[in-house]
Amino acid sequence: MEPENLTRVSEFVLLGLSEEPDLQPLLFGLFLSMYLITVLGNLLIVLAVSSDSHLHTPMYFFLSNLSFVDICFTSTTVPKMLVNIQTQSKVITYGGCITQIYIFILFAGLDDFLLTVMAYDRFVAICHPLHYTVIMHPRLCGQLVLVSWIMCILNSLLQSLMVLRLSFCADLQIPHFFCELNQMIQLACSDTFLNNMVMYFAAVLLGGGPFAGILYSYSKIVSCIRAMSSAQGKYKAFSTCASHLSVVSLFYLTSLGVYLSSAVTHNAHSSATASVLYTVVTPMLNPFIYSLRNKDIKGALKALFVKLTTNRPIVLRLKKYP
Repeated sequence: MEPENLTRVSEFVLLGLSEEPDLQPLLFGLFLSMYLITVLGNLLIVLAVSSDSHLHTPMYFFLSNLSFVDICFTSTTVPKMLVNIQTQSKVITYGGCITQIYIFILFAGLDDFLLTVMAYDRFVAICHPLHYTVIMHPRLCGQLVLVSWIMCILNSLLQSLMVLRLSFCADLQIPHFFCELNQMIQLACSDTFLNNMVMYFAAVLLGGGPFAGILYSYSKIVSCIRAMSSAQGKYKAFSTCASHLSVVSLFYLTSLGVYLSSAVTHNAHSSATASVLYTVVTPMLNPFIYSLRNKDIKGALKALFVKLTTNRPIVLRLKKYP
């Protein structure tokens, strides 16, 4: 079969999670509920941190950035999926597909980098508490976030441009609910060696690098906690990073689960189903993980609710974190 020229490809077909008509209303309701919970939960975290001066610290600055990124990350894929189910159309334009790839890789990378920055913040807070404010000054925090954005923008731009060089055959069906980079490369009729090399190199460098940074930070944190003589001090130190450790575990375990699922089963639909864990479920659970165990966030959310409903400020007594 002769490969179709790239310029004549106008649209792709997203097969979604299931082609069963009876399941479409259930999928629509389920994903709409998860999307609304994700947006509302993360938006409340952003508003709580920005509206309460007591939370203007590096830890909560990074948390609000993570919540914003999670909103954008989920909004890249779920709304399009909901529209396709509602309109009973599985079509996505070529330009829309490339744009979705670019934005998805951008915010997935930012999630990874921000979790690494937050691990470093907890390392400094626990192992160097007396120098915390000197090391984690506002300028450094801003630079860390800026560098994360620049690295992820360059990577997503490179990956998207690499897709533009591909030619596609007549089969333009993507067995996923969004335009996933690996699925796009597998659809191509032209040589994909360079695309695969760039994709895997970026995954190792920009995925493995931050993960190694997280492991290093937590190895130092564990050493510092073990060196503490007070049991109360150990508990307090561990409690300051428990929420972040839970989110890191959830993010990487679900990502690993998707990789193993696709590698073992070689079934695109099962891989698409597994990818729901890190594309939808993880961003939805993050606000609950950070708020349920954090008295400062819960107090700020209560204050925000009171302010929005009664237009009266409330004075809070917040626990001091390094």
